[in-house]
Amino acid sequence: MLKKPESNEYAPYYEKYVSSIPEGDLLEILDEQMRETMNLVKDLKEDQAQFRYAPEKWTIKEVIGHITDTERIMSYRMLCIGRGEKAELPGYDDNQYVKNGKFNRFSIRELSAQMSQVRQNTIALLKSLDDEALLRRGNANGTEVTARAIAYIIAGHEHHHRTLIKERYMGAESYGRVNG
Repeated sequence: MLKKPESNEYAPYYEKYVSSIPEGDLLEILDEQMRETMNLVKDLKEDQAQFRYAPEKWTIKEVIGHITDTERIMSYRMLCIGRGEKAELPGYDDNQYVKNGKFNRFSIRELSAQMSQVRQNTIALLKSLDDEALLRRGNANGTEVTARAIAYIIAGHEHHHRTLIKERYMGAESYGRVNG
């Protein structure tokens, strides 16, 4: 069973993500998270999925696209570091990725299916990494990180955004006025 990473295995920025994940089997947590997120968005109507709680904020579809893109990038980082990559892995501009992803042109079902596939691939990758690989350190976006820490960051990032969807989107007074 994977143990939570030590604080020296990731940049301080990621503490909020890592600390949001409970103790337990991370593979089961990742699987359960996906079920919870799919249940949260599966019955959304397209106009609900296009909702943004403030003018400058992403739509729910864009949040789902962002979670998926971030997990793809983080899984790639986990693979590279787990396999011993020595080159610094680049950062990315999440706002630019969302803008260029044009996620609102996809149905919420299509976006959910992509997200689920990416999570399944993340779980498969994580299962393939042994303890030695999980503890390897590499450099991503200018900071040192272990493959194990990235696995927890993935889980914490998804948890963070699912919470935002529930609270700031679905919890917004104006969300209730969306036709759905």
